[in-house]
Amino acid sequence: MKGFAAAIAVAVLVACSPQAGADSGQSAANVEAEQETHPVSGLRIIPVTVKTANGDHVFRSEVAQTGPEQAKGLMFRTELGPDEGMIFPREDNSVASFWMKNTPLPLDIIFIGPDRRIINIAAQTTPYSLDSVFAEGPTGAVLEIPGGRAAELGIAPGDRVDW
Repeated sequence: MKGFAAAIAVAVLVACSPQAGADSGQSAANVEAEQETHPVSGLRIIPVTVKTANGDHVFRSEVAQTGPEQAKGLMFRTELGPDEGMIFPREDNSVASFWMKNTPLPLDIIFIGPDRRIINIAAQTTPYSLDSVFAEGPTGAVLEIPGGRAAELGIAPGDRVDW
């Protein structure tokens, strides 16, 4: 009987606990969306918006934040949806270079300046290539999306990228 009473007490306490985000006025769904992780990489997913002359386009982007996450990037990945990507925020704003080692998918590698404007795009990169592709200036972030997608959407140097 004591076990039954304890179970009821726990159930009452759990039922009275505040929901996630209740203190901040956010709904539980918003908190969950903010903390969404990719099922393959385990990386956090955030919306990255590219503002083009044709309108805004949002990519659900994995965030490669740490050195090891950035070194791995999209290596070994065999699928990337048309509205998916990976963003690589950079601290030092140095000129970025990327390669396609162990990456089976062609990608558009979008180099973004510290002002969040696109500097240049390495379009349709060659899978598995060890040749480096470079930014044409100081780089605040890099966005990788499926190869050919930038051209399809009219994404071009000078467009703004927000995340």
